[in-house]
Amino acid sequence: MEGALRVLYAVLMVLSGTAAICGNLFILTIVLLNKELHSDTLGLTLSFSLSDLATGLSVIPFGVHNSLSWPAVYPSKGALCQGSGFILLLLQSSSIQSLTWATVDTFTAICFALSYRSIWTTKRSWVLLTLIWLFCLLNASMPLLGFGSYAYSESRFLCGLQFTPENRYFVILWMVTSITVPIFTMCSLYGCIVYIARKQARRGTFVCNELHCFYVPANNYLRSSIVMVTSSGRLTLCPLMVHCYLPLLLFETLLQPSVI
Repeated sequence: MEGALRVLYAVLMVLSGTAAICGNLFILTIVLLNKELHSDTLGLTLSFSLSDLATGLSVIPFGVHNSLSWPAVYPSKGALCQGSGFILLLLQSSSIQSLTWATVDTFTAICFALSYRSIWTTKRSWVLLTLIWLFCLLNASMPLLGFGSYAYSESRFLCGLQFTPENRYFVILWMVTSITVPIFTMCSLYGCIVYIARKQARRGTFVCNELHCFYVPANNYLRSSIVMVTSSGRLTLCPLMVHCYLPLLLFETLLQPSVI
């Protein structure tokens, strides 16, 4: 029974990794080949796409190998486990932080269209991206410096944060700053974007070119808003699916204070 569960877990991990690799390669191809999508905030899109792609290429295959190499267990204090835990936390943090600020960029472009160019400049975008990665590097380095710790999880077949009572303050702080606040911010901003799109869809508008002006009916905006909502949902749900096991691990720790 345990062997069957391990194989099932490996299959699910392979499917997840394949989806992450193919999906992010598709996004990168579209963004890089379409010059109209190049903007001052292109670095944010590349950051979360490359982070998710690196997770699919490095961390997920490691988990698949571990699930199939039973009963081998990696020593938590070993360099391999500590290094893989560092990479996992770094990539997860950079992905969700970059995606959050990309959402802020989208919200600004829609709600503050007239001042968007003055708010999001190339220099500010790259400064923000540098700060994001410095913050993520600091977060991932804290367990190596004694604030929290990395350990091998026999139930997840990966090395990651060790959610034990003695590490609870660091874990809670990390969960709030790197998971809860970013996800809440994304959901709130996408809710505002959808609300604005619905208002525009109800009234329609006039669009003018060099020759004449013509009325764009509300149905056209409604179809566009459906595409936007679908894209927004994909960008929000994908990180949730990738990072959802972290709250589960924390919940397990609260119920049973033992090493996971």
